[in-house]
Amino acid sequence: MASNEKIALVTGAGSGIGRSVALALMEAGYAVVLAGRRQDALNETASQGQSFGRPTLAVPTDIGDPDSVKTLFAKTKEKFGRLDVLFNNAGSGAPAIPLEDLTYDQWKTVVDVNLTGAFLCTQEAFRIMKDQNPRGGRIINNGSISATSPRPNSAPYTATKHAITGLTKSASLDGRKYDIACGQIDIGNAATDMTQRMTEGVMQADGSIKPEPRMDPRHVASSVVYMASLPLDANVQFITVMATKMPFIGRG
Repeated sequence: MASNEKIALVTGAGSGIGRSVALALMEAGYAVVLAGRRQDALNETASQGQSFGRPTLAVPTDIGDPDSVKTLFAKTKEKFGRLDVLFNNAGSGAPAIPLEDLTYDQWKTVVDVNLTGAFLCTQEAFRIMKDQNPRGGRIINNGSISATSPRPNSAPYTATKHAITGLTKSASLDGRKYDIACGQIDIGNAATDMTQRMTEGVMQADGSIKPEPRMDPRHVASSVVYMASLPLDANVQFITVMATKMPFIGRG
């Protein structure tokens, strides 16, 4: 590894926004650690980025499990010696059913991935970034526009994404003394497999079913690369990237 090479770690890197961001970071010159549940999906991301000629490390990880997260960051430090950027992206949702019908396990699964996982990764990133030389780094959280406004029947996802905003603010404040910057990107309707159903129609706040526009996830990726590229004395605290005509601003 070259002494001036930047190291980024992306969770949920095996598909969707995580894959798009990981590839964009490779293209921007970063060595990238790819974390996700499936080794084959991580390997596919690494394969797609081969043409950029950047080192990669694929580590199957359950980010809701403390030991799995510790292993991920230990392997990152062992291979690259440091960490400059963490993109907390991995996420999960529950079935879109009435709140009163959700099971405890459905709730807990979303909390474990979306919130606890982001906290565990942030904690391990702090431990590396505060002691490395040069000191510091940047953490970028995937908040979603659900961090601001819910969809119908989305209590677990919405609650965790509101909580991510609190984690972002706390990490931003607590990281100051270590030169660790933390910001959040809120994404609306990136065209991934997860949002394919929106092309056919999803429930609106008034109970109607309507299709919604989507946008190319490359626009999200370029925004994350911009956030990552800033010097540590500057920070994008919050940014929203969304399909222009999706029902969010105002009343729809």
